[in-house]
Amino acid sequence: MKLYPEQALWNEVAYLAYHLHWDLDRLLDLQHPDRIRLIELVATMNDRAWEMARHGE
Repeated sequence: MKLYPEQALWNEVAYLAYHLHWDLDRLLDLQHPDRIRLIELVATMNDRAWEMARHGE
């Protein structure tokens, strides 16, 4: 069994905790594919928000 790198897990959890304001237990209960999907969705929303801010929308 291959373990997921600990630092990568902490980076993902910190990113989601910062943006979603979820507690550690809730984030750690997520399966890896679900965590990655949430990271992608949050990143997309952030990109859109920055684009809108840059263009004064």
